[in-house]
Formats: sequence, structure tokens, C-alpha cells
Amino acid sequence: QTAIMNNEQYPSLPLKEKQINIISIKAIEDIGHDLQDSILLKSLAPEENTKCQQGLYFQDGKRRVDYVLTYHIKKTSSSRRHTSRLRDNAFTRTLRRGREPPPPAPKDDAEVGSPHHSMDHHDDDKCLRREEFESNLMEMGLELERDEETKTPGMGFVKIHAPWSILCREAEFMKLKMPTKKVMFHSTGVMEKINVFISKLTDPLHPNLEENRTQKVKHLSYPFSREKQHLFDLSDKDSFFDSKTRSSLVFEVLKRTKCTKAKFSMGITSLLGSGVYLAAYPLHDVSIHHYTLLYEEWASYSVFYKYQPIGLIRKYFGEKIGLYFAWLGVYTQMLIPASLVGVIVFLYGCVTVDDDIPSMEICDQRKNITMCPLCDRVCSYWNLSIACGTARASHLFDNPATVFFSIFMALWAAFFMEHWKRRQMRLNYEWDLTGFEDEEDHPRAEYEFRVMQKSLKKDHKSQKVTLHIFASLAILQIGVTFAIVFGVILYRISTKAALAMSSNPMTRSNVRLTVKTTAAIINLVTDLVLLIFDVYFFHICVMVVSSEVPKTDKSFEERLIFKTFILKFVNAFTPIIYIAFFRGRLGGRPGSYLYVFESYRMEECAHGGCLMELCIQLSITMLGKQLIQNNLFEIGVPKLKKLIRYIKSKRGSFQEEEYEKKLQRYETDHFLEPFAGLTPEYMEMIIQFGFVTLFVASFPLAPLFALLNNIIEIRLDAKKFVAELRRPDAARGKDIGIWYNILRGVAKVAVIVNAFVISFTSDFIPRLVYQYMYSPDGSMHGFVNHTLSYFNVSHFQNGTAPLEPFHLGFHVDICRYKDYREPPWSLTPYEISKEFWAVLAARLAFVIVFQNVVMLMSDVVDWIIPDIPKDISLQIYKEKILMMDLFMKEEQGKTRIEDSYKETSTLTHAVGSKIKPLPSYLKLIS
Repeated sequence: QTAIMNNEQYPSLPLKEKQINIISIKAIEDIGHDLQDSILLKSLAPEENTKCQQGLYFQDGKRRVDYVLTYHIKKTSSSRRHTSRLRDNAFTRTLRRGREPPPPAPKDDAEVGSPHHSMDHHDDDKCLRREEFESNLMEMGLELERDEETKTPGMGFVKIHAPWSILCREAEFMKLKMPTKKVMFHSTGVMEKINVFISKLTDPLHPNLEENRTQKVKHLSYPFSREKQHLFDLSDKDSFFDSKTRSSLVFEVLKRTKCTKAKFSMGITSLLGSGVYLAAYPLHDVSIHHYTLLYEEWASYSVFYKYQPIGLIRKYFGEKIGLYFAWLGVYTQMLIPASLVGVIVFLYGCVTVDDDIPSMEICDQRKNITMCPLCDRVCSYWNLSIACGTARASHLFDNPATVFFSIFMALWAAFFMEHWKRRQMRLNYEWDLTGFEDEEDHPRAEYEFRVMQKSLKKDHKSQKVTLHIFASLAILQIGVTFAIVFGVILYRISTKAALAMSSNPMTRSNVRLTVKTTAAIINLVTDLVLLIFDVYFFHICVMVVSSEVPKTDKSFEERLIFKTFILKFVNAFTPIIYIAFFRGRLGGRPGSYLYVFESYRMEECAHGGCLMELCIQLSITMLGKQLIQNNLFEIGVPKLKKLIRYIKSKRGSFQEEEYEKKLQRYETDHFLEPFAGLTPEYMEMIIQFGFVTLFVASFPLAPLFALLNNIIEIRLDAKKFVAELRRPDAARGKDIGIWYNILRGVAKVAVIVNAFVISFTSDFIPRLVYQYMYSPDGSMHGFVNHTLSYFNVSHFQNGTAPLEPFHLGFHVDICRYKDYREPPWSLTPYEISKEFWAVLAARLAFVIVFQNVVMLMSDVVDWIIPDIPKDISLQIYKEKILMMDLFMKEEQGKTRIEDSYKETSTLTHAVGSKIKPLPSYLKLIS
């Protein structure tokens, strides 16, 4: 067979006399028919064939385009057709002569002699690499068709088709499990009936797909083998291997085919890295019904309430992407009960706020508790009743129910892990991955180059250097993050002092509200800055991991994920950790404050505690960063990049829709954003999982915000994968890899963090200690007075006393501040009191007890729930037995045929050659 290169029609002439642009696809001996009969002399024009017009098929309209390679053409449009024809004819003649090198071009050749059409040495070298690589692909059995006469200036496309024999060969190499003719009927037990009943109840939530109907029949699967083709249903060979499988098989050939003229000899990856090809991708198969269903039943915001068509996603994008969306669906589904419990805890705080005795004492103006100034000189004394609103708001999140919610969320994380493992095993069974093991990846091109250069002996020193680089990078990342946080602290301190000096009484009375609001806006800006740093440090992580020279792509990916996650974790959680555990604890006391730059006093927590500040920061992060910022970036960035590609390709024309209508499918996909892997998608969700679990004791509404974000995120990602990204290469995988271990680590750390938040950030432990050790009547009356220490205003340092000491209308001798210290009239004034040590001991004891009890409960949940559902294990066992029976019957049939053949041979030899074979033998053979 041959493939016509350009979209032109030619007269019926012999091959040697025709100056046409063709590539010989396969040797005549392998095809079995005359070459001239196979030449497509009059291909259908694109406008005459719908399939061809879409760019999904070759010019004959029959052979499907399984993969596309794109490259840059550096020559003028007027000479492009002529030079391409000359070069390809030389290439074809080379193949005809048995791969002998072509003769040197004459001086007046269009590519060599003419100064107007000459190519530089670098581009010529790329051209030679492409020719060698494409000839090697054809030797591997693939069929190619080049198209340089496109509506995209400066771009050439190589369309690749894999014939049936090549697909069978690669499927056998990859040990792909394909459905056989043998079917297995599912049992109709009690559980199946319950599942059918539940499926009918939830039918409105399922996508409108035929595969969602309960199926009682499953085709047994077996690794494809060319010797056992009779086991498989090959009645329709065109649909036996779907488009996803075809492209993955072609991609394996592309990775395995070497190009010795390249710097690295490992296939298409090294050629893409060196710029020989600009891109390599399978096409979005818009002709099949699956694509339409994905667009309507998955990538649409109107179906946000429905389950995802996971099976359809897997059939179109492959197992790894299917597992990601399945995991995201399970995670979002599990957020529903967590959100409900979180809302109940929040409503409990709203209902009981009027019964909270400490907040009632703070709001009671009759107490007339005079508090020490919040800043030096410009701030004056103030009444505790001013903090009434903050105290009441703090109770919404700081109440006994938050402790229960922390325990619930720890168990929720354990249930989520177990539920996902069971769901993963069910998908492995349904997707025929039960016996699949991750095969050894091809060595990375960089690793092979190091081996060829024999430089791996020096890698021990380089690995130590890279470890130092990464450690320095992590320290730098922490330093940058702390610098940003420290800048916000300075802003709050200086703004608070400046506003307190205002002559406007309204401004002075709303100092706290103004500072909190403006600081929240600055936090959003700093999040953008940290996002830019994330991109910068990600590229540095890639450089660090590349210098370690991992052998396989899997090892490279895991190292990159781990390092990137550490830096991302530091970026995301440093401001929150500061508020939760450091703010308000380093400020000192009246008369002995800690100062920054000898002039700015460290800020203190509001009287209601730092927990309210932590809630504000978390709400800003969950709403501003997760729900708005990330989604805007995911929507805007791909569209912006696509627009830039269109502008460059059309030289400034902005008629995008009209231009896109004229493009072939492989041209349209070229303008889409390249698929960058699932790491950014997983990373965003894992960081969100950290927000949901790590500080949930201080913000019970975090699961609700995460649920709202994920409902949008699923449809946003679906829209992006279907319409904004090039179709990814279908990759097999039976789990989510290193991400599961990271999830388990975050869940374990969350137990410890929540224990410390409850103990040291909230007032839960001080309230318990007071109620059971110091309260005269066992109630919470007097708790506020118990937590406030005394200070003699005459002990202020020089220059720090208030400028307006009579701001409250009376002279102040003693003011109060929140701490456990001895009063000024004791023998050890302002020293830490015994109540402080009692509370500290209770806090540490609570951390130890809470951590061990919750982790023990999580381990019990892990032990009780089996990883493999019972019905799946039974089905796997049943399937093995049926496959054994199938092969036993096949072996018995072979044995009977051999025995009958032996008997017939014996009789024929004994009687004579005129005796015909027995009819029973002929019947058995047929």
C-alpha cells in the first residue's frame, strides 16, 4: 500500500514516472498484491468525504488516523510544495533501493543550491532525523501520510495508521486483556437485588448511558494472543480495538522505535525534546458516539448533580485518567456527610451562643473590666465589653462540638481511604486489570545518554549535591513564605497604630475591623505571589530531579511529586501554622513586650482567642484561593494560550471561529493545550484535602466549601479534557500511585495537628481545667476573670504609657491582660503562675490521649473493612474457574483431533493411498 502525501489528484501513471509526494508504506511481499494496483490515483477530495474532511482518516477515507506528529517547516509557502516533493521522492527512492543513501543534490537543487530556499544546518539535521525515524516506523509496519499543504502556515503533519496485524502484534506484546466470546452470568443473590433496587432509586443521578443499566452478563477477558484469536469475537475488526487502544498501541511503537541520529536514541520522547517534532498526540475522535456523550453527560454544568460516566471516561482517555476522576468522585461523594456534620456543628454553635457563660461575661458591661492598651502610646485603655462580638463569633467555632468533629473527621479520613481501596478493586475487576502489574518502563532518554557516556559513576557525588540543592531550595521556600507572612504582620501592626492615632472617633472604633478586612485582601494578593513562586520552584524541582538521573519515567514522576508536594505544602500552610501556633504567644506582657525593629510591638490575639483569626484565614483560603482563584486560572490560562496560538498562526487575524471551521481535526488539536499530566490536578486536591483535615477543629465549614469547589472542579476538568486539551495518551494503571501514600500521610498528620489546635489554640482545655479544678461551684462562672492577669500601670516602660490615660473617663491604676501570671502585689510579680502549669499539663495530656485514641480507632476501621469487596473476590474466583474450563475443553478438542488424525494416518498407510480419510474425522475437523 502507499499513502499520498499532498492533498492533490494525479493521473494514472506508473510510479516511477510520477513526480508525486508518496511514502512507501510496506514491502510488496508483505502485502501480497501489485504495487500499481494499490496506488490511490484519485483520492477523494476533503470536501467530498466527511470522514476525510474531519481529518480523522487518510485521504482514501478508509484508514483511520491513529496518531499525529507535527513538525516545523522553515521555508516560504511558494516553494513548500516543490521542495517537499523533491525531498520525499528522494526519500522514496532511497527506500526502493534498499535504504541506500540518496545521491548528493545538485548545486541548483531547490533545497541546497538556491539561496532563497536553503535551510540551515540545524533544520537540515532535523529533517534527516525525521526521515530516518519515519522509515523506521514503516519498517515496524505502520502506515504514514504526510500533509504539508495545510491552512496552518509553517506546520507539517504526519498521520499514522496501524494496520490490523500491527495492532495484534502490539496488543500481544503489551498483554492487553480483551473480551472473549465466553460470557459469565452474574448471580442474582440478595445483594444483587439490593443493588438493583438502589440503582432504580438513584436512576435520576446516573448519566443517560446504556452502560449504566444493570448488566447480568460479562465477557471473560484474556490477554490477547495471535495464536488464540479464535477465543475472541473478531466479527468486526474495525471496532475490536477502540480508538483509545489503537492510539496507545501506536504510542508504544513510537517510544520503542529508535533514531540513531538523535542525541538520545529512545524514540519519540527524545525527538520531541530535541525539537525534531513539535508535538505528538492522538486525535479527539469526534466521529464516535462516546465523544458526544462525554460532552453532554460529563462536560456540562447542567449535569452537576449526576454521577460521572467513569466507564466512558476510561474507554476514551484510559485507565489512569479514569482512576483520577473516579478518585475525585469518591472524594467529593465522601465530602457530603462531612459537610452535613460540619454544618450541624456550626449550627450547634449558633444555637448555644446565648448560653455560653464566658461570652456572656465578656459582653456584660456591668463587669467593667479595664484592659491594657493594645499598642504603645497612641492606644489607650479599653473595656472588655468591646470584644463582645468577637467572643460570640468565636463560640461558633470554639465549642465542645468541635472536639467531636475532629474525631469524626479523623475517622472520616480512614473511611475514605478504605472506601477508595474497595472502589479501586471494583474498577480493577470491571476494567480487567486484576492481573495487571506495572511493567518496567522504558529507560528515560537522559538516563540512557548517561549510560552511553559512562558518567553514572560520578552520580553519587551529584546526588549529594542535589540533596543539598533541594535542602537549600526548601529553606529558601520557607524563608520566602515567612517573609511574606512577616510583611503582612508588619502591615497589621503599623496600620493598627496609624489608625489608632486618627482624630476621627469612627476610625478609632473600627480599627480591628479595618485591619482584618485589608489584611484579608493582602492575603489574596500574597496567594497570587505564592502561586507564581509555585511555578518557579516547580521548574527548579524538575531541574533537581533531572540531575538525579532517575532510570524510568515512573521513578522520575514520583521523585518530582514528592519534592513538589513538600514545597507546595510549605507555601499553602505556613500562614495558617503561624496564626494557629505562634501568633499571640511571642508578644510578651505589659511592661515587657517583644518589639520588631525596636519600634513595632508584636501583635496579640483578640480576646476571643486566635481561633477566630484562624477561621478567617481558612475561609479566605477556601473561598478565595480554592473556589475562585484556581478555577479562574484553570479556565482562563488554557483559553489564553489557545488564543495566542491562533493569533500566531493567522498572523494577527482574530476570526477564531471562522478559522477553526476550515481546519482539519489534526490541525484543530494542534492548537489545543498540551496535556501536562495529572500531577497539577492531584496536587490541587491533595492540598485541599489538607485544608479539610488538618485544621478542621477550627473551621467546621471547610468540608462544605471543599464540596462546592469540587462540584465545579469536576465539570471544569471535564470541559478542559474534552474541549481545551489535546487528547492524552491512554496509559494503564491499577491505582493512583504515590498519591495514596501522601493521602495517608496527610491523614496521620491531621490527627496530631487537630490535637494541638484543640489544646493550644482553642479555650477548650483551659475551660475544662477551670471547671473541674478552680470553679467554686463547678460551673463556668468566673472563667474570664480567672484567665486575666493584673498589671500596675506605673510599671510601664518609659515612653510606652498611653498618651490619653483618661480615655475611659476615670484614672486607671490596674489594667488586665490575658495570661496566667502572678499579680504585681505578689512576692514574684509577673512570673508565670501555677495555673499556667496546670493548664499546660492538661494540654499535653490531651494531645497524647487524643492522638493515640483516634489513631487506634482509625486502625480498627482499617482492619475491620476488607480491601476487596466480597462479591468481587467471588467473581474473580469464578472467572478463573470458567477460564480454566475453557482451556481444558480446548485442550481436549486438540487431543481428540490429534488421536483421530493418527488413526486415519495408520489406516491410510495400511490399506493404501486410495483410501480417503474417515468421514468422522472430516466431521470433527469441520
